[in-house]
Amino acid sequence: MEGSGSVVILAETAESGAPAAISLELLGLGRDLADGLGADLSAVILGSGMGDAARELAARGADEVIQLEHASLSTYNPELYQEAMLGLLKSFTPRVLLAGHTAMGQDLLPRLAFSLSCGLVTDCVGARVEGGQILFVRPVYGGNALATQRVTTATAMATVRARVGEAKAPTATPGEVKVIEASFAAPVRLEPKGRETLEDRECPLEEAPVVVSGGRGMGGEEGFALLRELASLLGGAVGASRPPVDSGWAPSTCQVGITGKVVAPDIYIAVAISGSTQHLSGMSEAGKIVAINKDPDAYIFKVSDYGVVGDWKQVLPAFTAALREAAPEQGGARWA
Repeated sequence: MEGSGSVVILAETAESGAPAAISLELLGLGRDLADGLGADLSAVILGSGMGDAARELAARGADEVIQLEHASLSTYNPELYQEAMLGLLKSFTPRVLLAGHTAMGQDLLPRLAFSLSCGLVTDCVGARVEGGQILFVRPVYGGNALATQRVTTATAMATVRARVGEAKAPTATPGEVKVIEASFAAPVRLEPKGRETLEDRECPLEEAPVVVSGGRGMGGEEGFALLRELASLLGGAVGASRPPVDSGWAPSTCQVGITGKVVAPDIYIAVAISGSTQHLSGMSEAGKIVAINKDPDAYIFKVSDYGVVGDWKQVLPAFTAALREAAPEQGGARWA
């Protein structure tokens, strides 16, 4: 690494092997923080055969990319990722380590923070340099207020929501890529027994430009077929509030809210969702919120940009048919 005091982002990859959208956004945020501190910006990527992804990160604003290579790192294993990162971080003291507020980021950064006795701020919706200090902004009280926090340890760690940073355009002079072969001393207690590939895979919920979510008012899993059809037309993904997940109408990977995933799509369509604080905390950063609910007093209308008062069984099919008619050249494919 370039040395102590640098800004470091932990990058992830998409299914295609390219850097995940949130990692490119983190690079943009990291670049702004590094420039404000007068520090270097580094990216760390773990895996096997990550050369192309590492070079793209180097072209997107990183002064240096550390490519931690090992066949065992091809899929996320918390023990191996923790050991590989600790081996790297113990050799220098970065000013800040940023990761996405993703499943991996939420699991790995608390492990690293505990092991290195570092302060950790989670679920950030902003970060800035002020008076030579990095200030982190995160929602509190179920998303009803924002708190500005500062970490007093030598290294600050933070997980950041999607769409907080802005990805930078490729530069003419990319940063340096360093390949380090990871090694592991401790025995591995967690071993993957296999990998299941889901058929008809949707756009990842956290990266989807459009999220179509259903709530308790859907009444059953049959309605989610219509949500999937609409999401497919819009090039998005299907979400759900907690009641449909608890009832088995939608998988837990679809849950949006304080006990589920936090999303920030360009458009969030809430169908038959009342608008509880727990759910709103997971989608309040959406660009535009569209609500469909037959109850005119539903709280979701207070936070939505557009609202339709009506039965989703009538509104949704009409909306979907209008989209198909408006874009016949798409042939029923993504409308975005």
